Amino acid sequence: MPQSWNAFSAAVRAHPDWTDGGGVWLDAEPLSRHTTFHIGGPADAFLVPASENGLRFALDAARRAGVRAMVIGRGSNLLFDDAGFRGAVISTAGLSTIERTGGVLTARAGAPLTALAGAAQKAGLGGLEFAYGIPGSVGGAVYMNAGAYGGEIAQCLAESRALDLADGTVRVLDAAAHEFGYRESVYRAHPTWIVLSASFSLTPGDPETIRAAMEELLRRRAEKQPLEYPSAGSVFKRLPSRYTAQMIDEAGLKGTRVGGAQVSEKHAGFIVNRGGATAADVRALIERIRETLRAHFNVEIETEIIYVPAEGE
Repeated sequence: MPQSWNAFSAAVRAHPDWTDGGGVWLDAEPLSRHTTFHIGGPADAFLVPASENGLRFALDAARRAGVRAMVIGRGSNLLFDDAGFRGAVISTAGLSTIERTGGVLTARAGAPLTALAGAAQKAGLGGLEFAYGIPGSVGGAVYMNAGAYGGEIAQCLAESRALDLADGTVRVLDAAAHEFGYRESVYRAHPTWIVLSASFSLTPGDPETIRAAMEELLRRRAEKQPLEYPSAGSVFKRLPSRYTAQMIDEAGLKGTRVGGAQVSEKHAGFIVNRGGATAADVRALIERIRETLRAHFNVEIETEIIYVPAEGE
């Protein structure tokens, strides 16, 4: 741990978010408690700021002290190393308010995507039905242009606000500036930009009709996806020509296990934690799938999930 760690810790703990604002600081916190995969060793510190100002202060304090820091949302698309994370993991879970102005909903980065879809339904606003049941946060959804069942963030995002760690400024990006693609956005190309909030322009509709659509998608998700086991959702990006899950199935990999990690028997695009799975298990299984599909179909597949090493950038 760097010598400057004590200075970083003292500065953050003295901030109002942590002295009387409800912010959380946990030492040696297992990251398995904060990811949907339930995998990951301890972070040196796990922080949950209670305000946007607290988030900005913690990140600036880390920069000034030379402490490695990473911002996460609900941990739904991450695979942390078994050795954990050397530095501070900062969660946006404490930043989850959702506000309405006419046909626009504005949510802080840590708001659950399902809560945002639910708020839209209650307000009689359509366009976010696809997001109901997706386990991530608003920030993560914007970062990767999350989508399902024919819908995606790009279809309804009006703008987002981002903190630029390079100079401490707050940027406001309109829809076009996001450069959305399949599971891609401008945020992937700018790792120093941290989503603070996002606004969604939605269409008025009948609340009960919207509710019925959401419940139908949730039913389909439960029917086809292995929701009974921890996972990080769909592991691989689909190829332009065909679905990766179909190729994994045709290659006879359904049910394949490495340690506690298994290719789901219900949906071949998922790797599930059947109990005690490690990051090493998941990575070895991913590589086995890649090698098999390379041999069978002469294709190269990319992962949607993001592996986070214990040390490094």
